[in-house]
Parts: sequence; C-alpha cells; structure tokens
Amino acid sequence: MICIRRARPADAAAIGAVHVATWRSTYPGVLPEDYLAGMSAVRHAAGYEQAIAERRNGHAVFVAVASGADAPAGTPEGGSAVVGFVSGGRARRPGLGQGEVETLYLLDDYRDQGTGRRLMRAMAAHLAAVGCRSVMLWVLRDNPTRWFYQHLGGKPVAREVIGFAGQRLEQMAFLWDPIESLLAATAPAPEG
Repeated sequence: MICIRRARPADAAAIGAVHVATWRSTYPGVLPEDYLAGMSAVRHAAGYEQAIAERRNGHAVFVAVASGADAPAGTPEGGSAVVGFVSGGRARRPGLGQGEVETLYLLDDYRDQGTGRRLMRAMAAHLAAVGCRSVMLWVLRDNPTRWFYQHLGGKPVAREVIGFAGQRLEQMAFLWDPIESLLAATAPAPEG
C-alpha cells in the first residue's frame, strides 16, 4: 500500500536519499556525471528537515510511503519506506503563479502508478488551503518526465536559461490557473 501524508522531520534522511537517487536516474547526459556522483543525501536531508520544521511562507512537504507488498526490496517485514515526495509553498518569485511546486521526486520503480499524481494533488490541495488561486512549477526542458506536467494540464508559460553545475540549462514554467484545474486533473478516478 502507498499512502500520502505530510512529511515529519524524521523523514528527512529518506527524502534526501530519494532526491539524490532520482537526480542520478533522471539527469545523466543532462548534468555532469561528477556533479551527480558528488551529490550528498545527508546535505539534502538537512535542507528538507529544516523546511519540514519551519513551514515558512505556506511551505509544506508531503511524502509517498510504501508498505506491505508495495515496500521496496530490503524493507523490514511490516516496515515502510519513503519512495517519493513533493514540496512547495507560495511562489518564490511573483508573476507566474501564486503557489509553486518546488520539487516532485519519485523513485523509478514507483513511477507510472498514480503516485506522482497523488503527490501533486496533496500539494495543490495544500496550496489552495493557504489561499493560492494558481500554481506553477519550473522543470528542466531536458527532463525526460516533463510530459507528466503537460498530461496534468499544465500550460507552458515561460522559459529561461539558468546556470547550474557549470552549465547553461533551459527550464520551462508550467501553470495551472485556476488551481482547481490541477485539483480536477489529479482527482481520483471514479470507481465502477
């Protein structure tokens, strides 16, 4: 079973590990290999632990936790493991949307099963609850999973070139305005 819940400070180490694992599987050929090899789950965990505890500017982190038959190999019997997460809050810069999804990372074995959609729904519901009427996110143009945001109805509204890891990379902004369009796109399918 996979459940989505608000992250706790104790989840930070697992969140940091998911962050590093997903970057290493998503960005070969996009980011330098030495940059990917040098990523530190511990360093990322410290940043997420602080974000989880502070909750500044409407910020929240939600995790996807797998247990039972859905738990990753090596998980102790009866245990659970963080297999993905989403973070966001009020937009870090004005102009595109009121809320922003800052990160959405999911281990490879848990993609294409609806878990990313459920994480996006949790963040959209949170952002709506803190008063955001629209939501946006940035994604690298060369990220092979950017189609996911288009599939959820995100409209490409901006592009920019950024410097990262010694490279010039193009990123794209996707917008859902009103935020209800993302909530509708991520609604559970009716049973029957």
